[in-house]
Amino acid sequence: MTAPALLPLSGRRLPPLNLGGSALPHHRATLRLSEKFILLLILSAFITLCFGAFFFLPDSSKHKRFDLGLEDVLIPHVDTSRGGKDLGGFLIHGQGHDEHRHREEEERLRNKIRADHEKALEEAKEKLKKSRDEIQAEIQTEKNKVVQELKKKDSKPLPPVPLPNLIGINSGEPADPDIQEKRNKIKEMMKHAWDNYRQYGWGHNELKPIARKGHSTNIFGNSQMGATIVDALDTLYIMGLHDEFREGQEWIDKNLDFSVNSEVSVFEVNIRFIGGLLAAYYLSGQEVFKIKAVQLAGKLLPAFNTPTGIPWAMVNLKSGVGRNWGWASAGSSILAEFGTLHMEFVHLSYLTGDPVYYNKVMHIRKLLQKMDRPNGLYPNYLNPRTGRWGQHHTSVGGLGDSFYEYLLKAWLMSDKMDTEARKMYDDAIEAIEKHLIRKSNGGLTFIGEWKNGHLERKMGHLTCFAGGMFALGADGSRDDKAGHYLQLGAEIAHTCHESYDRTTLKLGPEAFKFDGGVEAVAVRQNEKYYILRPEVIETYWYMWRFTHDPKYRQWGWEAVQAIDKYCRVSGGFSGVKDVYSSSPTYDDVQQSFFLAETLK
Repeated sequence: MTAPALLPLSGRRLPPLNLGGSALPHHRATLRLSEKFILLLILSAFITLCFGAFFFLPDSSKHKRFDLGLEDVLIPHVDTSRGGKDLGGFLIHGQGHDEHRHREEEERLRNKIRADHEKALEEAKEKLKKSRDEIQAEIQTEKNKVVQELKKKDSKPLPPVPLPNLIGINSGEPADPDIQEKRNKIKEMMKHAWDNYRQYGWGHNELKPIARKGHSTNIFGNSQMGATIVDALDTLYIMGLHDEFREGQEWIDKNLDFSVNSEVSVFEVNIRFIGGLLAAYYLSGQEVFKIKAVQLAGKLLPAFNTPTGIPWAMVNLKSGVGRNWGWASAGSSILAEFGTLHMEFVHLSYLTGDPVYYNKVMHIRKLLQKMDRPNGLYPNYLNPRTGRWGQHHTSVGGLGDSFYEYLLKAWLMSDKMDTEARKMYDDAIEAIEKHLIRKSNGGLTFIGEWKNGHLERKMGHLTCFAGGMFALGADGSRDDKAGHYLQLGAEIAHTCHESYDRTTLKLGPEAFKFDGGVEAVAVRQNEKYYILRPEVIETYWYMWRFTHDPKYRQWGWEAVQAIDKYCRVSGGFSGVKDVYSSSPTYDDVQQSFFLAETLK
């Protein structure tokens, strides 16, 4: 379940401040002095103390030296005929120094101090004449100036780096009018989602399309950072929605600020914000996206300050203090979170010339390579203090999924030069195939979850991305097994399609079982929801790209129609709580990943 939206601090109403005291009960009013009187009392005491000091300070004429902070000790040498001794071009005065000059300088200094104090007193009196709101406005203005100065100080110019060729962004229109019509429909759905977010949730992380207001969850902390804007940028650009893209860019330039006292998920902020900003930069070439990505990455780096270098799950963007989720196996970090930083951080080092980002993620990899893995499997939990595995739970779905995806994509991103990443991927997939992948009685291939030596015959919607991953990794696989992994990808795609096809809404549940006579069907009520997730459609897309079998496009279009029919509301798109119900209730959340991934 998602947490309710948090009320920002600025939204809390403060009681009006009573300066006169007349509205207080009588017994309190007689005890409490007004704020103005207290301030005047402090100023009067301070001024009295400063002037009184003149009468208690020793007479400087009775001492050989009394340093007034004036440059009367070292004077550039011009003439040595007045009894001074010439040393290295400076005249050093001795005991014959003119005492009359001392008294003149002391008197001048006293007059200056007196004038400064009188000026300060006048300014204080003027301040007290102003209203509370005027004083607060002045304070806020000064704070804003300080913030702007700090931003200028922190914004170091980044080195120029060549942009890769942008291939396939504007590749023309499809020749088939049916495909063109379907593509236009999906573009219209993107417009509907974006326009309603723009109207009702602008600047908030996500949208509540039925309540028609902003929404957020604890992964974004208590701040409104425009997650939907950043997450959707590349989809807008690819779809040719350039006016909407420019709207998002303008908001990011003027409003996206990471100097907030907010505790956020390192993983979610990395994939949605840094990933979104870098994708927008590589597509458009606009420097603002690169600059913002680097600024945010700097705020995430303190999360790596652990005894092992395995980052905390959460970090406060202002203080840099990190911690882990309370539910995660005795304070462990999560494989899919600390293992899903590699691609963004490698690009950050490329764009900045600073190896710190690359070194952080490579350290994680080296640590994982040294560790023993039960049955060759990576457990989902690793303690960042001890460097030991937590609960022996392995999943290719939630808690594990994108770790394996990033190993494969690190190899591809390196132009297949990162053979270390490819080896780790191949080793992991072989263990997964041996211990987690099974066929049901009905002939459906599924990926179960390993829990303390036992295989749970359950597959999550998140796990369905793996069909596309197996197809993507087929080329370059060991022992000439490309055909095998392409076939495995097709079998997973078929199973996940069945999980959609066996529901009333033709949308897949969050998780589904393969026990007894139940296959590819959710059993528990809290696993029957659909929250606009992309993983099944992602696998259809990969399988279409690699095989050009038209059934994958058809399955994708079935999902589009179901989403448009059952998830569309007047204020955007919402998840549904039960895909087996003919009249489902809505969860009233338009997830940012719906725009970033599902519609793309």
